[in-house]
Amino acid sequence: MRNRTAALVILVVLSAPAVPGAQATKKTLPHTAPALCGDVVSFQVLLDRQGFSQGQIDGRLGPNFSRALAAMQTARGLPVSRRADCATWHALAVDGPAPAITTYTVTSDDVKGPFSRIPPGLEQQATLETLGYQSALEELAERFHASPDLLQRLNPGVALAAGLEIRVPAVTPFDAAVTPRLDPAAAAGVMVAVSREDSALRATRADGTLLFYAPVTTGSVHDPLPIGDYTVRGVTWRPAFHYNPDLFWDASAGDEKATIKPGPNNPVGVVWIGLSLEHYGLHGTPEPGRVGRTESHGCVRLTNWDAARLAALVKPGTPVQFR
Repeated sequence: MRNRTAALVILVVLSAPAVPGAQATKKTLPHTAPALCGDVVSFQVLLDRQGFSQGQIDGRLGPNFSRALAAMQTARGLPVSRRADCATWHALAVDGPAPAITTYTVTSDDVKGPFSRIPPGLEQQATLETLGYQSALEELAERFHASPDLLQRLNPGVALAAGLEIRVPAVTPFDAAVTPRLDPAAAAGVMVAVSREDSALRATRADGTLLFYAPVTTGSVHDPLPIGDYTVRGVTWRPAFHYNPDLFWDASAGDEKATIKPGPNNPVGVVWIGLSLEHYGLHGTPEPGRVGRTESHGCVRLTNWDAARLAALVKPGTPVQFR
């Protein structure tokens, strides 16, 4: 498993967030075309705040972004352009010109660690007491649903330190230490559908109203998504991961069973939503930048913050469809 990069010095420049209805700013993200109304980061933040996740907020055009736009456009009855157009911007900005970027003051807890490199091998990971964050940058990026690279571009030339005020996406912060609370009212009648075709998960009400959309990784050629109808068996927060090489086609000869301790860099992230299909679940990941873009061993992988949000919407018996 690859580890997320973790630099502590913040480097490049990002454009300022746009005002709803304004033309694209002259400064844009490197290698990123400007949106027609608002910049790409502003679109991504507003989508995230309204339940249309694109995974990591990174300020870049890509398949996760276009699929989140399409999901939002479909839910709001807009033409499905998959583009960051002005009609979509105005539909997202219904609450007025709330800023897409806000400030956050770094605390001593944010930078005290302990931080340590996560080795790639599962047997090596099994020797660690916890699978925590590798740096303050990684921790803060995950808290604000962002890529570490985006935080670098939002805060050029800044070294993270307690008391420092930094710019971050204006989203509901994620805390890997806080167990998500089930909302009984929101969870009533919820159904979850996972689509292999567009690498997406949708949580809907009984009447079809979309509650939550997120990109997922759904399987591989060796371990395809097991099409069928299942139910949630239970939700485990900060689970240990029990590695069984017999269940992995790519296990190395001589691998032995191992237990990986909990933590955001655990192979299944911060939450495991077990299903009525043995060995399968919906879960987090230590590699949020790869969600929707890479392969898995058959389970459904989300970013840790999206998995936590989903965990607050499901309970034992919630229907889950794999299509």
